[in-house]
Amino acid sequence: MNKDLLSGLVLLLIAALYHRATGAIADSTLSDEVGATGLPRVLAYTLAGLGLLLVVRSLLVARRAGYTADPESQDARLPRAVGFLLFGAAYVAVLPLLGYLVSVALLIAAVTLFERAERPWAVPIVAIGGAALYWAIFVKLLGVHQPVGSVWQALLS
Repeated sequence: MNKDLLSGLVLLLIAALYHRATGAIADSTLSDEVGATGLPRVLAYTLAGLGLLLVVRSLLVARRAGYTADPESQDARLPRAVGFLLFGAAYVAVLPLLGYLVSVALLIAAVTLFERAERPWAVPIVAIGGAALYWAIFVKLLGVHQPVGSVWQALLS
C-alpha cells in the first residue's frame, strides 16, 4: 500500500468522523439559511473529495507503473509526521496566549523552515503575509472572530 492510498483512506475516515461530529452542532435562532453546520459540512465534503482524489490517483499510478518507493522519503516519513504533529500541538498551545494573527504567522514560518525553504530571507514576508491573508479571509470576509490573545489583551488594557 503506497502513501497516497493510505493518506487518502485516512482522509476519508477523518472526513466521515468530522461529518458525523457536525450533527452535534446545535442550531441557533440566530443561524441563517446555511445554518451552524453549513461550513463544517462543506469542509467535511471537501476533505472527503481530496481523500477520494488521492485514492484514485494512487490506484492509477500503481496500475500504470507499479509502486517503487524512494528510500530517502521512506526514512523521513516518521520524523516529518512527528514534526507536523508537534507544530499543530504548539499552535494550539500558543493560540490563546498570542492570538490568531501571531500564532498563524509563527506556524507558517516554522513549517516553511522545517520544509527547508529555498529562500530563508523570504520566510518572515511569507509568514506575515500569509497570516494577514488568513486573518482578512476569516475575520473580515467571513466574519469569524479569532482570538486576540491574552498577552495582547493584558498589554492593551
